[in-house]
Amino acid sequence: MQPTDEQRYMRRTGIDLVRELPWGAHICLFYETPKDLIEALADYFAAGLEAGEFCIWALSDPITREDAIRHLRKSIDGFDDHLKSGNIELIPGYDWYLDGDEFDPQRIIRKWFAKLGDALAKGFSGIRVSGNAFWFETSIWSNFLAYEEELDQTLVDHKLVALCTYSLQACRAVDVLEVARAHQFSIARRNGRWEFLQTPELAVARREIRRASDGCCHILWEELPGLDLLTSCERVALQHVVKGSSSKEAARTLGISHRTVEFHRANIMRKLGARNIPDLIGRVLGKVDGQ
Repeated sequence: MQPTDEQRYMRRTGIDLVRELPWGAHICLFYETPKDLIEALADYFAAGLEAGEFCIWALSDPITREDAIRHLRKSIDGFDDHLKSGNIELIPGYDWYLDGDEFDPQRIIRKWFAKLGDALAKGFSGIRVSGNAFWFETSIWSNFLAYEEELDQTLVDHKLVALCTYSLQACRAVDVLEVARAHQFSIARRNGRWEFLQTPELAVARREIRRASDGCCHILWEELPGLDLLTSCERVALQHVVKGSSSKEAARTLGISHRTVEFHRANIMRKLGARNIPDLIGRVLGKVDGQ
């Protein structure tokens, strides 16, 4: 049976908390121990290889190339064949991100997309990448954060999934907040257990979700065709679309980035089959008016 367009668009992550995400997903993972990091990445790349994606791991401390190969070989069936065939590439993180002592966000993003172009030309379905942040308490940190924000903006509508990893041991509280704002999803793996990242911003979003589910905006709970396909976050985003809020206005209310709001809005339109925002609003309000 041939996969549907929806199945081609959604990608299995290998991560229990977020089992499927669309192309263009930009995920942040905070890890407690090196074991947490390598186990999470093994599952993440196993899902990508199974889906015919080209995988790239930009390695840095605390994981060596030998560590990565040893664990991936134990976790992924046929890993040596994948590595020999060029389905997965393990590259030194320092060499990938730095040109001498210079960190250039534009240059790195161009390199990711060059890899994407090569992979698509070779018949891969897309690419799946990961890199570990090793910039804390250095002059590079502010530039690296700017890179994460720009990458988040750039990934939309491209066949690329990115998982950026950060050590909880090395993070200050302000680092966690800054990093979370630069990604669509932020999760943590602590001693083998998955957790959603708890931040003040996410608490605001959850309160908004609860408020909507209590009936403050009845539009979201009408029998709108396709409504069951939306996640709780997407339903809250739909509420703001119907109210006429811009992405930036909704982002300020929810305490998340406007890029994340746009990400949810694009998913809502795709799932509900709307051509554009006026069409989406017409479908929702038309349904409500017809009750």
